Amino acid sequence: MVTVIEQPRTDAPLVDTWDYKGSPADRSSTGGWSSAAMILCGETCERLTTLGIAVNLVTYLTGTMHLGNASPANVVTNFHGTSFMLCVLGGFVADAFIGRPACRPTAGVLYLALYTLALGTGGLKSIVSGFGSDQFDESDPGERAQMVKFFSWFFFFISIGSLVVVTVLVYIQDNLGRDWGYGICAILIGLGLAVFLSGTRRYRFKRLAGSPLMQIAAVFCCMLRKRNLQLPSDPSELFDVDHLKMKQKLPQSKQCCFLDEAAIKETTGSTSNGYCLNKWSISTLTDVEEVKMVLRMLPVWATNIMFRTVYAQMTTFSVLQASTMDRRLGSFRIPSASLTVFFVGSILLTVPVYDRIIVPLARRLLHNPQGLTPLQRIGVGLVLSVFTVVAAALTEIKRLRSAHRLANPKDPIPLSMFWLIPQFLLVGSGEAFMYIGQLDFFLRECPKGMKTMSMGLFLSTLSLGLFVSSLLVTVVHKVTGNRKPWLADNLNQGRLYNFYWLLASLNSVNLAVFLKCARGYVYKDKRLALEGIVGEEEDELTMHA
Repeated sequence: MVTVIEQPRTDAPLVDTWDYKGSPADRSSTGGWSSAAMILCGETCERLTTLGIAVNLVTYLTGTMHLGNASPANVVTNFHGTSFMLCVLGGFVADAFIGRPACRPTAGVLYLALYTLALGTGGLKSIVSGFGSDQFDESDPGERAQMVKFFSWFFFFISIGSLVVVTVLVYIQDNLGRDWGYGICAILIGLGLAVFLSGTRRYRFKRLAGSPLMQIAAVFCCMLRKRNLQLPSDPSELFDVDHLKMKQKLPQSKQCCFLDEAAIKETTGSTSNGYCLNKWSISTLTDVEEVKMVLRMLPVWATNIMFRTVYAQMTTFSVLQASTMDRRLGSFRIPSASLTVFFVGSILLTVPVYDRIIVPLARRLLHNPQGLTPLQRIGVGLVLSVFTVVAAALTEIKRLRSAHRLANPKDPIPLSMFWLIPQFLLVGSGEAFMYIGQLDFFLRECPKGMKTMSMGLFLSTLSLGLFVSSLLVTVVHKVTGNRKPWLADNLNQGRLYNFYWLLASLNSVNLAVFLKCARGYVYKDKRLALEGIVGEEEDELTMHA
């Protein structure tokens, strides 16, 4: 007997996806690559606009706005940090309500513009990748394969946008003027918005799924309200619902048992089965276990933050270092912010090297079909972050020695800016390992239905790392004072290398804590297998990372 598996009809309406009118989406006239391409265009233009302003901002604040060195560094990192932190707010609003669709006055206007841009960036980044994947039907094998390619193109266009910014736009800003550079950014984001809106009739939309943040809050509220009740010894006596098809039913785990109190049954007579189904009164055991999954991820999440403190220095102090050095390449004078091209180039180079060389080698040595596990990738990224600041400290020592030999302190330092390349290459390689490893980990380990929440955790590591950088700069600048400052307004009179040694020490301690957390972590699939349950979710990132 031959079993025939019926494939979805190409002209059939999609029952879980809707068009802009609220009707079931027609597969033939909505979604697919035509819709995804418009979303990619919008994201590329956003990347060009945001980085076009941010990547060269530190030189604008020091040169045009006549600020020192510590304050501009904090302005840049706070701007980036706020952008990523607002992604969490944007994700919450999208899930719960909208769905996926010396120049003080001048400085005030500048900061208002920057944080307005950060607000827009936060709202966009929180949903753009998810909205793009919604244009493909996962139940159709052909469209699912296209969705995997979409993520690859998404990463590609982000990288290309970054490359254009650190080469073309930075050159325009430094040689033709900031008005030209920022004007081009305004035109690009307007173009991206127009292209994005033009695809409204072709987009597929998902219904509101509710915010995971509300689920976590509800579980804790129920637990606190029932903290004095006796927890039953038999897990089957805890409240659970079998008919929630959108969730993967999970068994009771032994960790964080205090949360199980949220699922203790209380007879209320408010429903036909005698139990109140208000999520603020009682939680299902599955809801509780999903919250436990999020809590298990938090130690890894916390140890990922310090990597961004290193990344922040590449867009602030490293650019300032380059501005004092010899930037000539023949008759051409390279903009100091264009050194970031080596950061982007290192990312683009590391990804294929990992795929073609490291993965086959790791398969043979570690007997892992995926190559390195997500936590191993993150570990490599953290190791490279330590090497990055060590290289930066050694380069700064060499730069200062050359500066102290100058007869006139205002003369350019006769040391090529290319001495800074190793630190950009190291942090770029670290970013490639960290970004893909984090993305894999946070999507693999999150509960079904909490992917937006998990992405918010991922993006918050970027945000908090930048804020930690700002805090360190502020504290160091205040503690070292004006007599022997580490972060002087004139880098040649400071001791920036000591700041880099401090970062190397902090990141070394953070690496040790991460290794301890990673050693004791059990992946979700293995944990469920030990419980006798086969996970229903496929690993999305393994196919395209």
